[in-house]
Amino acid sequence: MNFIGGSAFPKQSDIRVRQADLGRDGTVSTIGMARWLEDARLRVRLPRFEQLVGAGGFTPFHVLLVSQSVERLAPVTRVDRDIQVRTGVRRVGRSSFTFVHAVFAGGKEVGSGEATVVLHGAAGPLPLPDELIADLTDLQMPELSQSAMTRPGDERRQRDYYPHFTPLCARIGDVDSNQHVNFIALATWYDEAVAAFTSKAIEVGEGGAVPDLPPWSYRIQYVGEVTYPGTYEVGLLVRSFDVDSVLYELGVFSGNTCLGIADAVGARGELSARSLETYLTGRLG
Repeated sequence: MNFIGGSAFPKQSDIRVRQADLGRDGTVSTIGMARWLEDARLRVRLPRFEQLVGAGGFTPFHVLLVSQSVERLAPVTRVDRDIQVRTGVRRVGRSSFTFVHAVFAGGKEVGSGEATVVLHGAAGPLPLPDELIADLTDLQMPELSQSAMTRPGDERRQRDYYPHFTPLCARIGDVDSNQHVNFIALATWYDEAVAAFTSKAIEVGEGGAVPDLPPWSYRIQYVGEVTYPGTYEVGLLVRSFDVDSVLYELGVFSGNTCLGIADAVGARGELSARSLETYLTGRLG
């Protein structure tokens, strides 16, 4: 993403690296960075809208994510200092708006992301009130070169599109105040599916070391609610690969119903061209 310079962001959140943010290689994982972006969004104050809600002037609602993206651009470790998430608003629509983030460590950009949000009422998405639009306009960024996330084609919602599946069960600890599985927990499911795929492709035996090849970027679209209790599957297809990286397409399914879609890019590592081509063409189940 091209952000014109970190100083253009209207909000800034200081970050401390926590042990839970680290991946197996000792650097901050993509999921850990996604948590930072969530924390930064929660710190943004919307005074006019908050006053409206506090006065009972707005109908009951839940805050839901329509989509999000996160990308690690450089490694961050526990010894790094001056870590900040800088936040602004990229787009304001009639019923949704999009946060945009850049992560800096020691003045260097090490990550980025976006999140599109809707206010959801009993009958569906709610029009944004004037008070919220005014607050968001105060946070709006200059014109950015990054285009909006495009919605995947309908074929991505079809179960038979994916040649590899990983079964997963919702856990009660994943359920948030909206009474569904939290979007951060869902992101870990995609990590789990990639790990299961790489283990199978490299033929790791029982008790063997699982390759450490988690994605460094995600672009996620939320289609339906994942609830507890429930048993689900994450489908995976290798879209393309080169010498260094693999582009995955993933989908969360309950039976034949698609509840979420993601694009992910991760390291190729020990994955052979032969194993990747097998899942690229769908010859293995």
